[in-house]
Formats: sequence, structure tokens, C-alpha cells
Amino acid sequence: MANIQQAYGTAADATITLASLASDTNLLAGRESAEVVNTSTLALDYLVSGKITSGTSPTASRQIEVWAVGSWDGTNWPDVFDGTESTETVTSSDIKAAICRLVAVMATSATSNVAYHFGPVSIASAFGGVCPPKFVLFVVHNTAVALNATAGNHQIRLLPCYETVA
Repeated sequence: MANIQQAYGTAADATITLASLASDTNLLAGRESAEVVNTSTLALDYLVSGKITSGTSPTASRQIEVWAVGSWDGTNWPDVFDGTESTETVTSSDIKAAICRLVAVMATSATSNVAYHFGPVSIASAFGGVCPPKFVLFVVHNTAVALNATAGNHQIRLLPCYETVA
């Protein structure tokens, strides 16, 4: 008798530059990762986790948000997203709510240079149970100061998940 079992691929860092990412009061201006292409990997899901480090003298009771945005069809992207690692500003909060899927919210303190960890979170769950053919991650924050300037103090990891028959 065969059993279906969970299997994991090799974890890899998302390509996204978070060092010195500017704060945005409206949580609309942030950083888009390079696209994660699932058309050849064919993972059923990805677990996303990581750490994002606040900057010097942030304002208390603010937040860092991590979002996932899927390509409509593996080619086209909604609003300002394009699958390219870059700074983006979503057109409005109602558009953000319609096209972005929440991955994590980290409440922040006034303490400088704190590494805020999140995850693991299922990408497929964020999209109603199915992993899109391509997706990006989008990070925004409103801590009132730029994020920590050292690239190594930020990391977002993706772990592909599969099923196997044993």
C-alpha cells in the first residue's frame, strides 16, 4: 500500500533588498521581491519565514508588513507589480487590500535594531489553497525610520513543499 507523504525541497532566500528601506506612514511604499517562479518547480506550497530588522530610534507601536502578490496568469501582474525586485508604491489602500495577500504583520517597539522574526507561513493558504504560477513578496513598514542598513540583518526564506508517494 502506498502512502502520500509531505516532502520538502531546498530552502532559498528570496531576492529582496530590505537594507535602509524607507518608512511609509500609509504602508503603500515598499519593496517588491524578484518573482518566485513555480511553473517548473511545481511546488504545491511554499513556506515563507524570515527576519526584518528595524532601524535606529523607531517609533513605538508601528508595524512591518509582509505581503504576497500573485501574477494573474504567470505573465501579467496587478497594479504596480512586475515580478522585478524594486521599490514600488501601490496605488491606494483599497487596491492593496484587493491584490495583496497578508503573510505577516510584526508589531514594533521603540527599541533600535530589533530583528523581528515571522513564519513559517503557507503561501498557498494566502491564495485560497493554491500556489500561483508566479508570485512576489512585498514589504512595507511605518516605523518612522529606515530599516537597518546592514543587508545581512534581513532575510526572507522560501521552502518549497511537495507530496510524494512512498
